[in-house]
Amino acid sequence: MKEIKRILSFTRRAVDDYEMIDDGDRIAVGISGGKDSLTLLYALAELRRFYPKKFELEAITIDMGFSTPVDFTPVADLCRELDVPYTIVPTQIAHIVFDVRKEKNPCGLCAKMRRGALHDACKLRGCNKLALGHHFDDVVDTFMLNLFYEGRLGSFSPVTYLSRKDLTMIRPLLYAQEKDVRYFINHHPLPVITSPCPADKHTERESMKQLLASLERNNKGLRHRIFGALQKAGIDGYKEGKLVVFPDDE
Repeated sequence: MKEIKRILSFTRRAVDDYEMIDDGDRIAVGISGGKDSLTLLYALAELRRFYPKKFELEAITIDMGFSTPVDFTPVADLCRELDVPYTIVPTQIAHIVFDVRKEKNPCGLCAKMRRGALHDACKLRGCNKLALGHHFDDVVDTFMLNLFYEGRLGSFSPVTYLSRKDLTMIRPLLYAQEKDVRYFINHHPLPVITSPCPADKHTERESMKQLLASLERNNKGLRHRIFGALQKAGIDGYKEGKLVVFPDDE
């Protein structure tokens, strides 16, 4: 199918360029239930079938503990279909962030607590790597957020080793644009779960996405040039190279 070949092209290229996978890896995929993490899960499950370096997959969801419970049953069904073990970790993160701390800007604390829970779950499941669903647009958005709000040049790295946890984080979708993920979801429906977070769509990241979308309308290719600048400068481990381009992207 064209849609899975498209995502696999991006995934395989990133995995190869940044040597993300080694023989014998046990890779946990962090599953929020959103379109990005589910697309990553599906892509890695497909890659596992033919990639020359053999690896195992796990899927892990951190249940934030919102007052309205989230039903992850459709995700569990998908994992069974893909033959990927699935673990849901219950937490009280939402209660702590919104009810106890009453954070005005909850994203920072929430992300820190969620990462900690996810890292611990990976180690308990015997995983040495954690795959996250950040894609091309996320790389650019993060770079611009750091520039605007922190006055520094940087983004998250394609591969990050956490020495305190002896855990390596990888981001195999970094060459896939958000529109590529949407294309895949539209042509291969996955059980996407709507986030119940009250801060969803009301964050600095969302504002930056809207700003870049506005700038891109009058400066076609802006995101690609920003990403290319990251590669050329070798910032945070990015390597200079050509993105995978499909005919309808040109």
